[in-house]
Amino acid sequence: MIATILLQASAGGGLGSYGSLVPMVLIIVVFYFFMIRPQVKKQKDQKKYVEELKKGDRVITTAGIHGRIIDLNDATFLVEVENGKIRFDKSAISLEASKALNTPAVEKKA
Repeated sequence: MIATILLQASAGGGLGSYGSLVPMVLIIVVFYFFMIRPQVKKQKDQKKYVEELKKGDRVITTAGIHGRIIDLNDATFLVEVENGKIRFDKSAISLEASKALNTPAVEKKA
């Protein structure tokens, strides 16, 4: 459909008042697929990861603090660090860093 409209416009068929609307719609579609959709997916992954946390999981916070979860509440968690315990909000977990911490290193084959 869009290809037909663009072909008509390039062939001189004229789009009338829709001619200026097509580029704007294309920009919005591209913006959605390259900017908004990946961000929404990332937020869903973060929420799912935080909901699946349990006692004993090793995490890294967004501030870079490494520790092990020893207690979970609805909105907070207690992390045991080297010199004590610290309570954090669940939104303070870094998804990428925590997953990298918990993923075993793959051995290279010679």
